[in-house]
Amino acid sequence: MLLPTRMAVLNHIDKVGTANLEEVMESLKPQYGSEKQFNKELYLDHLMALEANGYLHLKNYSLGNDDELVLSFEITEDGQQAVGKYVPQEYR
Repeated sequence: MLLPTRMAVLNHIDKVGTANLEEVMESLKPQYGSEKQFNKELYLDHLMALEANGYLHLKNYSLGNDDELVLSFEITEDGQQAVGKYVPQEYR
């Protein structure tokens, strides 16, 4: 059984501290890569929703090699508490 995707994104950032969209997708690809919803648009939506709800914070932004905006997020204290409360230990 897998975690809901949005919680898996939050759990990943809790593990690594700071991550951008590409890093999150690369990390979750083995578990979620075969799903139809595994695309940049939806995963960016997950990151932005987690930020809007106070679980992530935009740490920095830059332009990537292909002149695409790269947003890096870090987990907040509320995000850490949510992971501790809702993510089973075997996933952390």
